[in-house]
Amino acid sequence: MLIHPDFDPVAIHLGPLAIRWYGIMYLVGFVLFLILGRHRIRERSDWTVKELDDLLFYGALGVVLGGRLGYVLFYKFSDYLQAPLHIFYVWEGGMSFHGGMLGVIVAIWLFSKRTGREWLAVTDFVAPLVPLGLGAGRIGNFINGELWGRPTDVPWAMIFPKMDMQPRHPSELYEFALEGVTLFLILWFFSRKPRPVGAVSGLFLIGYGTFRFLVEFTREPDDFLGLLALGLSMGQWLSLPMVLAGIAMMAWSYRRASNPQKNV
Repeated sequence: MLIHPDFDPVAIHLGPLAIRWYGIMYLVGFVLFLILGRHRIRERSDWTVKELDDLLFYGALGVVLGGRLGYVLFYKFSDYLQAPLHIFYVWEGGMSFHGGMLGVIVAIWLFSKRTGREWLAVTDFVAPLVPLGLGAGRIGNFINGELWGRPTDVPWAMIFPKMDMQPRHPSELYEFALEGVTLFLILWFFSRKPRPVGAVSGLFLIGYGTFRFLVEFTREPDDFLGLLALGLSMGQWLSLPMVLAGIAMMAWSYRRASNPQKNV
């Protein structure tokens, strides 16, 4: 039986300033985005380093603003409706991946409008650069000892003392392995060859949505929500449209590529 190490969520104390591991993981995600993006730029001449840096700026705003607003709207809308100023208390935690993704979609649309690039061509470029950053975020969750799993008797079950003394799935590590590492490998190698516009983005939606849907079966539902209709969690209900949209996008992408005369 494993026991969560109960890390100190604060990595560095600088007087009254506390630098938290979760914030560092966000920084790691952004750095990985730049490193992977520069590698891709060396392989293709239609992007510049300046464009990559600008894209990171847009994307970071989308992640933070969208992630926070998504959490407010999808998970605790009634609570924040009673205390709207608490929306700005980001140090208390509360970010939503699905909200962050919507924020990034809007940010990429704005970037595309400014640069004159096709929106889906930009999302195709971005998609393979994202999963390792998502994985870093899950490591941040694990360090914080949050988003723990459901009770289980598997040999690698872990006790999270902040929750209780029941052996539970280390679901944060499942998400790191699937949404982070596995999804990165799938998208990175899929995108190495020329693909129809929108295909890489569609595969990202399918991959993340599927992995998140499956991991949610091992993750403890939010105590203030519990399980919703059909015994599914909020994360699963938000992931299903992603999978359906990804399938539709890939089908449209390949159909469009096979009938170019219809796109004139």
